[in-house]
Amino acid sequence: MLHQVSVFAENNKGALRKMTSVLADANINIYTMLANDSAEFGIIRLIVTDPELAVRELKKAGYQCHMDRVVAVEMGDTPGCLDKILDHLC
Repeated sequence: MLHQVSVFAENNKGALRKMTSVLADANINIYTMLANDSAEFGIIRLIVTDPELAVRELKKAGYQCHMDRVVAVEMGDTPGCLDKILDHLC
């Protein structure tokens, strides 16, 4: 299982860059990122190289964030790969 870091961030110009700068300064690599936003705020979900350090550094920088366990599946880059994975789960 992997750990996913969820970060609550304001939805304004440069907000994502500020957050990624915190991670870059801590030498943390981002593997995946998903951003959901509304007019005023967003939730950024990340899979990173060191989730515990990421949460620590982001909180130190003033972000509200937490870590959850997630299941990840590596899949190929051909048509139908996701369909085959989902077929095995049903």
